[in-house]
Amino acid sequence: MKIKFLFAALVSFLMAPHFLNAQETPVQRVYRTTEFKEMNNRLMKGWNTSYTKSMLCHVLLPESFAINLQLINRKSGDTLKSAVVGREDFGSKEHVDPGYRSYDGSYTELVVEWQGISIKVQSAAKNNRLYLMITPIKSLPGDSILINPEMLWGRKGEIVVKNNRILANTALRKIELAIISGHYKASAQNLKISLDKVTVISSEPLQTVAEIERVINATKTNLVAERTKYKKEANTYDAIHSVMAWNTVYDSMNNRIISPVSRNWATLGWVLFGWDNYFAAYLLSIDNKDLAYANAIAITKEITKKGFIPNNSDPSHKSEDRSEPQVGSIMVREIYRKYKETWFLEEVFDELLSWNRWRAANRDIDGYLVHGSDPYDYGNNKSRSATLSGKMKAAKWESGMDNSPMWDDAVFDSSTHRMLLADVGLMSLFIADCHSLAEIAGILGKKDIVKELTERGEKYSKKLATLWNDEFGLYLNKDLVTGKSSYRLSPTLFYPLLAKVPNLNQAKRMMKEHFYNPKEFWGEFILPTIARNDSAYKDNKYWRGRIWAPINMLVYMGMKNYDMPEVQKDMADRSNNLLMKSWMTEHHVFENYNADNGRGDDAGWSDAFYHWGALLGMIDLIEKGHVPYPQASIK
Repeated sequence: MKIKFLFAALVSFLMAPHFLNAQETPVQRVYRTTEFKEMNNRLMKGWNTSYTKSMLCHVLLPESFAINLQLINRKSGDTLKSAVVGREDFGSKEHVDPGYRSYDGSYTELVVEWQGISIKVQSAAKNNRLYLMITPIKSLPGDSILINPEMLWGRKGEIVVKNNRILANTALRKIELAIISGHYKASAQNLKISLDKVTVISSEPLQTVAEIERVINATKTNLVAERTKYKKEANTYDAIHSVMAWNTVYDSMNNRIISPVSRNWATLGWVLFGWDNYFAAYLLSIDNKDLAYANAIAITKEITKKGFIPNNSDPSHKSEDRSEPQVGSIMVREIYRKYKETWFLEEVFDELLSWNRWRAANRDIDGYLVHGSDPYDYGNNKSRSATLSGKMKAAKWESGMDNSPMWDDAVFDSSTHRMLLADVGLMSLFIADCHSLAEIAGILGKKDIVKELTERGEKYSKKLATLWNDEFGLYLNKDLVTGKSSYRLSPTLFYPLLAKVPNLNQAKRMMKEHFYNPKEFWGEFILPTIARNDSAYKDNKYWRGRIWAPINMLVYMGMKNYDMPEVQKDMADRSNNLLMKSWMTEHHVFENYNADNGRGDDAGWSDAFYHWGALLGMIDLIEKGHVPYPQASIK
């Protein structure tokens, strides 16, 4: 699903011209509503840890004034210039334990360990004022922390460090911060603080440590109180809220707040992936309407010139050759179910409709939908498009399941640039997209489009029905060269439940004969992305046997279309147990998990703080009634 290298060509994007840096080139996006602009402005205000490269950097928006905390080890002479959760898995030495963080930055808390130093950092923010407390947990004499003030992203401002104070004069306001408690040494550029006692930094007018502590503690109390609404599922809510809040950052190139899959993936400042960010929007809809809207709109507005939502987009590249699984309308529909604001639908509908039409027009072979990769100019990355294997790899990436064994025996047609395998999962998601988009069109009063989408959904539903294997009790992918069914079994073969194509008897057979089959998908940890008895299961790498939360979510949403309460409960319980295994011990939310032991850190290629892993917990919140029942009609 994710590309393991960065592209050379730089393409920068922009929404607000007055925020342009010299290196940034504006690209127009179409925003239709005044509500979007108002929402975007609301999100970009106040202090927060929204600088992508370090969770120890506190930034005031829209001014872009920041104070960056950097640890100094006296013995080694090394400086930790940035800290990001999960990066210890990528060769760095720091370990970040993410604590509570409100979405708006009104409270943040984390612990950083590095080279024998351990500190706890808490902050509270109110009315553009910042109150910061740094508590040493472990350190040696001479260890210290550097307070570096700076203007980020090329924004204008003057900074003066004088005695115990940092003074900044920006285009919008004057900012003053002072060290209230702690031993410090000032230079012209920064403040160096000893780690021998608690350090407190404050904006005026609060003056005493006691006052600041009261503000910080009261703000934390208000945030923690939110979790009590979730009762026995409070720990699950914590995991979802933490991974979403800490991975929400400011994209200076486009002047927007977004939630990349993780900070480790956003190495160029920002990155958006197709189905990842639609799932992010759905996760955020639990308790933050604006951020849910912002992420769904952000990925939708990355639509390509050909009219589809791309696999990925970042400052250097947009995948013009391939899309990703069609979950946009499904997630938008679920978000609308909770908040019922029509402007949100109006903002994204045209692009989602374009994507639906593009898929039918460009990925259809004899009525079956397949994956592909269209030729286009890759710029300096010619090697990616120069070979048949490169094109085949890109077609696999369009599936979202990059190296799935489902594709091992598939043929790629170099003349049509299509993988010659009728894909059950792809067709099912597309039918569900037709259903969701038709319902959205109905809400918007677009009767002709409702008819168009309904007819398209019915067409592909009839074709999907031909992939049912009554002897085997499951829908199977079909090799379009040989005409034979493929028995490389993936949970995507349960997706027809999402499309409402199976009858109840077929649905129950799928569950009894395959979902609960310990040789295939059933076990303490579910669902492996290839059957346990498949020869590739033992590979345990990426999509070859490991568990991925979005697959569980989509299968669960399909289950909700049928009267199978025990099946739904089992899926919810086992999904949440998997999430809690690593969350309760190490505060990690993994990109993917081992299907035998439930570990996320055993095989590489699994980011330790990747937001869609939290879908495992969202399934449980839905099952326990904390999140609206998916797939029911909107009234």
